[in-house]
Amino acid sequence: MTVLMIIFGILMIACGISCMCTPLITFLDAGYFIVILVAVYGVLGIIRSIAEKRFGVPFVFSILSVIFGVAVLFFPNLMLLADGVLIYMAAAWFVLQGFVSVYTSVTVTKQLGTKWWIFQLIIGILGILLGIYSFFHPAVVAVSIGFLIGFYFIETGFTMIFGSVKKN
Repeated sequence: MTVLMIIFGILMIACGISCMCTPLITFLDAGYFIVILVAVYGVLGIIRSIAEKRFGVPFVFSILSVIFGVAVLFFPNLMLLADGVLIYMAAAWFVLQGFVSVYTSVTVTKQLGTKWWIFQLIIGILGILLGIYSFFHPAVVAVSIGFLIGFYFIETGFTMIFGSVKKN
């Protein structure tokens, strides 16, 4: 099993390097995985609704998720639309996370009496600015997501390798 983990770790590192060398292609391919996840989520939601005999809004949403996932997989123009939505969702996430960090730094952390709340405030403001910048420069977000996926693969590969080596 150790040898297999080392081999998989090396493959993950190679995939990560490949992703970092082609970040835009990695980003475009990431859309396929997200759409597949949406479709699987929809199928599981339908199964759950049938098993529980509840056919309300979650059931309808699950059906729409399956339809959306299948449609995007079979119509490439819709995939480009999904990728575009992904970019703006990431930008909105940066802004939202920045506001949460600012709120937390001003209310909760300051009440606890720690001096480090100012750093969380600065990070929150930077997150808001990054999100706003991302709305106006979506290509930066697309490349960044490709690099982040590549970094994740490399980190996971090293974790697999180091985790499989037994300590003496």
